[in-house]
Amino acid sequence: MLRNGLEPWHLLIVAIVIIVLFGSKKLPDTARALGRSMRILKSEAKAMKDDDAG
Repeated sequence: MLRNGLEPWHLLIVAIVIIVLFGSKKLPDTARALGRSMRILKSEAKAMKDDDAG
């Protein structure tokens, strides 16, 4: 059934569904918060790695 996995039009449909569900006004704030969270996670992981090495 899913021989080729995800194709580009699958991602387009998912993006449209997300925009419809969450609304276009909330998406920039959500993306910004996600970016901040990823930066924090990356810095914490680096700090743990440095603590283990030292």
